Amino acid sequence: MQGKIIIFSAPSGAGKTTIVKHLLQVNPKLAFSISACTRDKRGRTEENGKDYYFITPEDFKQKIEADEFVEWEEVYEGAFYGTLKSEIERIWKSGKHAILDVDVKGGLSIKHFYKERALAVFVKPPSVEELAKRLTARATDSASSISSRVFKAEFEMKFEDQFDEVIVNDNLQDACAKAEKLVEEFLNAEPAIV
Repeated sequence: MQGKIIIFSAPSGAGKTTIVKHLLQVNPKLAFSISACTRDKRGRTEENGKDYYFITPEDFKQKIEADEFVEWEEVYEGAFYGTLKSEIERIWKSGKHAILDVDVKGGLSIKHFYKERALAVFVKPPSVEELAKRLTARATDSASSISSRVFKAEFEMKFEDQFDEVIVNDNLQDACAKAEKLVEEFLNAEPAIV
């Protein structure tokens, strides 16, 4: 079996993480691709090798130099996030397909790298106003953080037409059902002959 990749990207608060978690529960052919990052673990619940691969900025930069990433980004000064090629290979060797929950820029980079082996899905909120309500309801961010996330979301939504599929998450149950159908069709499709 040739492994495939399913990429879910969205503005913060659109629901991509919830949809990805749902897909992992209902589809045993999928395995979550763990991202690498240079930030510290949050609280006591995050685990290295489960939530993220926590590595030092120096190690991250060495891996960039060695071309070990499919995609990477310096999100804030000194704060790097990326997808290791070895992580995708690990999942494929286990006989599963990789599913990723990444930002919009990262999702497009991964699609560009893997081409027909990847399905890039953009999860979109019904409106920017609804997105702001969801972020506020989370009660995890300050008003200024929500404002900057909404601003970034407006920018990210301009890229939706570069994705293979778009899911409007106005009803989570419907969005999950559509995601299940898209993933199943993609995994069952014959690979394109290149």
